[in-house]
Amino acid sequence: MRHVTQLPYATKEEEHVVIPVSDGVELSARIWRPTSSDSEPVPAVLEYIPYRKRDLTAVRDSMHHPYIAGHGYACVRVDLRGTGDSEGVLRDEYLEVEQTDAEDILAWLAQQPWCDGNTGMMGISWGAFAALQVAARRPPSLRAIVIASFTDDRHSDDMHYMGGALLSDNLAEAGTMFAYGTCPPDPAVVGDRWREMWHERLEHTRPWVLEWLRHQRRDDYWRHASVCEDYDAIQCPVLASSGWADGYSNAVTRLLGNLDVPRKGLIGPWSHKFPHLGEPGPAIGYLQEVVRWWDHWLKGADNGVMDGPMLQTWMQESVPPSTSYEERPGRWVGEPDWPSPHIEPVTHPLTRHRIGPPGAASGDEPEEGEAEPMTVQSPLSVGQFAGKWASYNAPPDLPYDQREEDGGSLVFDTDPLTEPLEILGSPTVELDLAVSEPVAMVAARLSDVSPDGRATRVSYGLLNLTRRDSTEAPEELVPGRRYRATVHLNGVAQAFPPGHRVRLSLSTSYWPLAWPPPKPALLSVHEGSSTLTLPVRPTEEPDEMPRSPFGEPEGTPPVASTRLTPPEQRWEVKRDLVDYRAELEIVKDRGMVRIEDIGLDVGCRAHERYAAVADDFTSVSGETTWTMRFRRDDWDVRVVTRTRLTSDETDFHVDATLDGYEGDKRVFSRTWNESVPRDLL
Repeated sequence: MRHVTQLPYATKEEEHVVIPVSDGVELSARIWRPTSSDSEPVPAVLEYIPYRKRDLTAVRDSMHHPYIAGHGYACVRVDLRGTGDSEGVLRDEYLEVEQTDAEDILAWLAQQPWCDGNTGMMGISWGAFAALQVAARRPPSLRAIVIASFTDDRHSDDMHYMGGALLSDNLAEAGTMFAYGTCPPDPAVVGDRWREMWHERLEHTRPWVLEWLRHQRRDDYWRHASVCEDYDAIQCPVLASSGWADGYSNAVTRLLGNLDVPRKGLIGPWSHKFPHLGEPGPAIGYLQEVVRWWDHWLKGADNGVMDGPMLQTWMQESVPPSTSYEERPGRWVGEPDWPSPHIEPVTHPLTRHRIGPPGAASGDEPEEGEAEPMTVQSPLSVGQFAGKWASYNAPPDLPYDQREEDGGSLVFDTDPLTEPLEILGSPTVELDLAVSEPVAMVAARLSDVSPDGRATRVSYGLLNLTRRDSTEAPEELVPGRRYRATVHLNGVAQAFPPGHRVRLSLSTSYWPLAWPPPKPALLSVHEGSSTLTLPVRPTEEPDEMPRSPFGEPEGTPPVASTRLTPPEQRWEVKRDLVDYRAELEIVKDRGMVRIEDIGLDVGCRAHERYAAVADDFTSVSGETTWTMRFRRDDWDVRVVTRTRLTSDETDFHVDATLDGYEGDKRVFSRTWNESVPRDLL
């Protein structure tokens, strides 16, 4: 990234500004704005997240908020209530109070003498969720939003559930927020109240995984703040982005296809990162695009920001399987609209272990003399090389060679391709199937297989078969009965070269990415009447974009920080062939880092462990442990959280602990041991 120090506007920073909301709680804001805004008001841009502006996001924030402020905006970074230096308690994600707080903040901003009354919201992940959800509430000052790595559907396409199957990231993210939501404010900001505020958080928090497990169906809990319930509620322009290595690769195109406002979409090869920090590369000059967006929609500049394709995306070329990439080869392509007139769904019948040439499938009913169905009952080891649901850029967290997974799967291959094949969109698998248990799942993986046999996963999808017709009203399966079910795979842009094969792999488990059903199930798939549909983008279609449509990544210089202890990243798969215990262990440790301008040492360590014994589906367990530490002079505070999830055939079991320390003295401790019934899951 190129660090920019000369910007159109000189800026100033206000490190701690108190914003009162309607119930009297005071939220903490950090504001960067042009010095000239004292007499010449400017639009305000809000980023609203729970990840601690003063320390844990300070380096990142310092690279883009001052940059945007230096182009003539008041950039405002607010800690959600109960996080960072804001008052209150954070009790769950995307609650009504969180959104009304945001409306209060926007109203406050619009009334400031340095604001011209126009506001925008931006962010990645939680910040993007917040912007999209608040936009649906239509606060009067909000003119446009810029969002990255988000979803419009909290149940069906988030880190909780996928196709009605429970994701292990449901546990992992709950562990993240268990830690972030119980950290203390900084005494240098809030003064002697810090201990009282901290203990209020400690006393009133609960492991969020308990609430998330109590809502295993799509109900009002998930409908709240899912903007897919009413796309028409959004009336402001939207610039939306994500990455193909991110778990949130689907919502960009859904917004483009369903909103009726000025909108643009951008999908690169990235993991869960802003595009100007994008990894795998290439990263792009995203902040320049954001400034152009704000200039047009907040200042009225006629700068052509809406010219060109509606969707700009990175068409990924074939690569060998790897758990991390510095760069993904490919090219930028553009689509004028979405759904795109260039994309043609091409349906292939699934015959005996083959993906047949395009053509009509046979009927839904079995025919006399038809072939015996193909069957598979996958071991729990299928999924150990799946990587994370979303790559959080803590390599190695991308999927590895799928040959490691295909031995326990039902595999279908095309013949070697004689011409290039490019797909853009969401593949679907239509299955004519039967299962041996009343609760079962299927995982479908699409891979690029090279001539030497290596298989790189390019997309996948999950389906809890009890939810094949409805995630709101699931139905127990009748063993042996034939059903039709559709598995939707994640969206992707992928080029398959001549000589390669396209592979579809089906498995009945995908642990630990997805929690397995109560018992192993035998899946029977009938050939001919089962199909794979690929969203084909003809290779002769024009790309409608220059080869390098974006500038070099830019940002302002980050605040000074000093690494005190080294980071640690670990991703280990272990198997014991004596007791048949298999384990995936993940460590993400930032080490201790000093934020120099505030003299604060910060440490953040996450440790995840997922285990199972042989093919005992009731032996699976997931555990996440976090340690957060803050230290300055004689102030030394730690929060340690641990959440463990297990299950038997009828229930989920949650065991969790929360400990707070001042120095070596434990000043708070609480334990939870609760069970939640399984609901056809």
